[in-house]
Amino acid sequence: SSTMGDGGDVNSNMLVSCSTGDAQLDKAVWQWLSWDKNQKTKEQIERLLQDGKHKELRERLCCRLSFGTAGLRSAMGAGFCYINDLTVIQSTQGIYKYLERNFSDFKQRGFVVGYDTRGQVTSNCSSKKLAKLTAAVLLAKDVPVYFFSTYVPTPFVPYAVQQLGAVAGVMITASHNRKEDNGYKVYWENGAQITSPHDKEIIKCIEECVEPWNGSWNENLVDTSPLRQDPLKKICDCYMEDLKKICYHRELNVQSSLKFVHTSFHGVGHDYVQLAFKAFGFQPPIPVPEQKDPDPDFSTVKCPNPEEGECVLELSLRLAEKENAKVVVATDPDADRLAVAEQQENGCWKVFTGNELAALFGWWMFSCWKENCSQDADVKNIYMLATTVSSKILRAIALKEGFHFEETLPGFKWIGSRVKNLLDNGKEVLFAFEESIGFMCGTSVLDKDGVSAAVVIAEMATYLESQNLTLAQKLIEIYEMYGYHISKTSYFLCYDPPTIKRIFERLRNFDGTQSYPQSCGIYNILHVRDVTTGYDSSQLNKKSVLPVSKSSQMITFTFQNGCVATLRTSGTEPKIKYYAEMCALPEQSDRSVLEEELQKLIEALIENFLEPDKNGLTWRSA
Repeated sequence: SSTMGDGGDVNSNMLVSCSTGDAQLDKAVWQWLSWDKNQKTKEQIERLLQDGKHKELRERLCCRLSFGTAGLRSAMGAGFCYINDLTVIQSTQGIYKYLERNFSDFKQRGFVVGYDTRGQVTSNCSSKKLAKLTAAVLLAKDVPVYFFSTYVPTPFVPYAVQQLGAVAGVMITASHNRKEDNGYKVYWENGAQITSPHDKEIIKCIEECVEPWNGSWNENLVDTSPLRQDPLKKICDCYMEDLKKICYHRELNVQSSLKFVHTSFHGVGHDYVQLAFKAFGFQPPIPVPEQKDPDPDFSTVKCPNPEEGECVLELSLRLAEKENAKVVVATDPDADRLAVAEQQENGCWKVFTGNELAALFGWWMFSCWKENCSQDADVKNIYMLATTVSSKILRAIALKEGFHFEETLPGFKWIGSRVKNLLDNGKEVLFAFEESIGFMCGTSVLDKDGVSAAVVIAEMATYLESQNLTLAQKLIEIYEMYGYHISKTSYFLCYDPPTIKRIFERLRNFDGTQSYPQSCGIYNILHVRDVTTGYDSSQLNKKSVLPVSKSSQMITFTFQNGCVATLRTSGTEPKIKYYAEMCALPEQSDRSVLEEELQKLIEALIENFLEPDKNGLTWRSA
């Protein structure tokens, strides 16, 4: 795609050496060298040019960032498709242009900017610096900016957008991605992440003004402009106060002797989780000292994703054993997701999956509502939501208890928008989740939030202990009451986009043109839904109820034996993910039989549909 716009001053020697024999590349190189004021990233491009590395220059300069499931996300470094000073300035200029068109009161209401603790020395790039440049673009255009004076959890940005009545907000974060990455997450005035058509329109606006404006590079504006305010204290205080709305057993929390360990994975979580526990009346959780302070190198974990389980929770589990703490809570680096582990009778640790935690949260949030609702409260006004690749356990609970359950496309941006819509129509939403350990308890924040989830789990564990139950025991009770939901999620790495496309196209033309598979090995397929094309065989008109999502691949198979399996590409990483779940009725309670059946079906799915050997896919290392 294009990198339009006219350059500034470039010295003539540089232009002579610019010639690569490819007009489009020459133009892109020239633009980069004339616009980029970051010496480190400018030198990266100059070095590639001197070394004649035209292929890499083309990869870096002849394509743009696009919005995935979590905004813009890429590696830090030089190039129009990387995250760096220049691309963040360009993105913010596009957003300014789009907001100016959409809001006549933009300059009265202002804009929120937050950031995590990522950084890369070799590109002189850090989340804070990128946040300062984001603010500079807007301040230079006389837009009031609420710029947090220190790093904050991602959920603080959507929360602040709603609390302060801002038109939008940006969080600079790559969440739990590898340390090389960074990202740019955009929230709309409703406090939810942007969805289409906003993302497409913003991309158009970015392409209309790629050359930095005067003032866009002035990162000191954050310190000097009277239009900049620091919302930190107000937002933190309000957030902690709002959190108390979902605290139901304060007196138990105050008395409890249960101990918790918290790891913040070298990210932003420590201070905020401490405050959240205090708001619920708890003693503060014991922090993992090696991981409590921000470290952009994430030096004690092989990857900063708590979803990877026991291998990355090593330090917190050992500390918990030493301190005799039975429950470990882990927030990811930007504190919007939560992993939980509990020590079992035999001394081993159970690390819960996102789907298992959702079963616990769903049961808990509904029970607390039921105990505290008024006499005339209508259960039909209650909603819970999940993304379509997540466990259907909430559906089972909803059917039995009489509330509503809804599904959305993958990505919390879809949940946030739908929840806002339900609230505006007078509905009450208790809980929403995605299987990748993203949870939304209550509706103070319309995005996943690891800080609130951590303290709700602590209260749940405290309450259960008073009933002589553990989290793991309660989970089994929930499954026995509503039916076992056993799921497995994993992924293959694939760095070759054409291969990915080929795998999915083969499934769409399996038994001839435009015919999906009718079985997978020995397992008969009942229905197929392809969200990429909008097809759904289970609907009378064969059209998918979920909105079509052409930019990513996603096909769901419903099998005759009650299993549902989805294959999809990741919106943020080079992965093909698979999700499979056996949904049993309450009377089918032989867990081992269900697990064996699921395992065999997954093996068939991989062998017949993904063909890893033939397609050169790398199995997830864990």
